Amino acid sequence: MAITEPNAALVTVFDTEQESEAMVVKGLLESAGIDTIQISLDNPQDVIPVGGVILQVRPEQAEEAIRVINENRNSAADDSELTEEQAQPE
Repeated sequence: MAITEPNAALVTVFDTEQESEAMVVKGLLESAGIDTIQISLDNPQDVIPVGGVILQVRPEQAEEAIRVINENRNSAADDSELTEEQAQPE
């Protein structure tokens, strides 16, 4: 079920300056069955040179979304450590 209510109370669970990173995390959350909305924070450079993307979910799905994101980060860190260990000569 998609988030369609324009005035729904949503919780921000992820933010980044990289749209590609937001798209990956959004796909991760949606594959876990968590409805996600992506909001661009880009402003014209002559107004405020700030940009980025946030991901929001329903309040009842926020805890699960954060858990999924953290598990993925931990898994990626573990994979990185293995790669570094494999690259070390013995």
